[in-house]
Amino acid sequence: MRASPRLLCVALSLLLSLVPDATWAQAAPLRISLHDAITLARTQSTAAALAGIRAEEFEARVPQRRADLLPSLSIVASDGARTYNTASFGLPLPGLDPRGAVIGPVRTVDLRARIGMSLYDPVARARYHGAEAVADSADLGHEAAMDAAALVAATAYLRTLRADASVNAHAADSSSAAQLLTIAHDVLEAGVGVALDVTRAEAQLAGVRTQLAAARNEQRQSALALRRALGVPLTQPLVLTDSLEAPAFIAPAESEAISTALQARPELRAAAAGAHSAQLARNAASAARLPAVAAYAEPGFTSSGYGHLLRTYAVGVQLSVPIFEGGRNEARIDEQNAALRVAELRRDDLTDQVSFEVRSALLDLNSATEQVALARERLRLAEAEVTQAQERFRAGVAGNADVITALLALTTSRGHFIDAATSLRFAQVSLARAEGRISGIQ
Repeated sequence: MRASPRLLCVALSLLLSLVPDATWAQAAPLRISLHDAITLARTQSTAAALAGIRAEEFEARVPQRRADLLPSLSIVASDGARTYNTASFGLPLPGLDPRGAVIGPVRTVDLRARIGMSLYDPVARARYHGAEAVADSADLGHEAAMDAAALVAATAYLRTLRADASVNAHAADSSSAAQLLTIAHDVLEAGVGVALDVTRAEAQLAGVRTQLAAARNEQRQSALALRRALGVPLTQPLVLTDSLEAPAFIAPAESEAISTALQARPELRAAAAGAHSAQLARNAASAARLPAVAAYAEPGFTSSGYGHLLRTYAVGVQLSVPIFEGGRNEARIDEQNAALRVAELRRDDLTDQVSFEVRSALLDLNSATEQVALARERLRLAEAEVTQAQERFRAGVAGNADVITALLALTTSRGHFIDAATSLRFAQVSLARAEGRISGIQ
């Protein structure tokens, strides 16, 4: 017995209702610009998140060091018993053996609070300021990590734009090759062409379609890398709203760009903060030679039981003067001096590196701008050459070899234009990164 169409529809609807919606529903495409990609990478990338956690770790050390300079309060309660050797008292006691005798056990109950405060501790103060400097350096390191993640995302975004443009260019080449094959068939059927022209057109079309398949694979790979850089699901559909054409941009003067970079680059400020923290660590090691002064108070109650506790106390000021530590402190000073030289050398080298990156980006920007203009003109001429070659082939005054040659030249010109446009966008991003303003790219 055959099931009715109505019964089949009801059964299919019931089956679909049992399957979770996530299985059938596809995620909505995420429309994203270059600025959006940079913002997402700065907030969602793993590298930036790890740097942020690392900064929180160093910030948590600041109140630990500050606690060494603040008053402390502790409460101690003890209830125990002990025995005594009377000879250890140093006094002859009536009725006891002068050579000593064990008495007790004697129960002792002691309830006591201890309040202490550092009055002058140069080591603790230097360590506290050093922890603050390290935390500042870690915060700047977090910002530098976010900028690095933004550069990775921007690079992946531009590569995806390039891949999209390459697919479109090869699709246009495929369309032109298909038209050429149609013309070759028409000319052959009209009796003014030869079969060789058809074979050439078929070979041209096969070659262009091979390039198109490779371009589509590169497009998928670049989109996958972009999702990874953004920290979004690898199955998330993306719609890129920017184009490969670079917006209007006026390059700054070299001195202005370098000055901006030296003030804004978080890596450079982090290196300076690192050198400052190394100097403070060296000061802390040197301060260990100085005396420290602390005040304390210990009020409490003591007795042999809880029924008759008596108030006792101890108050005073404690002076600690380091005399001899076996050379440990001198070695620590030498260690911190070496760490300080490393931090200063790293800071100076990074300063030169920032200047180098700015100059290099400006050179790339100027070169890419010139290349785009030349590639655009070359593309215009290649398109005109294809049009003229196709008209001659249709008129039967030339074979399709000239058309194929012109199409190959057009394919090359399109590739050069895409490469030049991509280089220009990369140069703009690189300059923004070098100047420390990549987060402001629109």
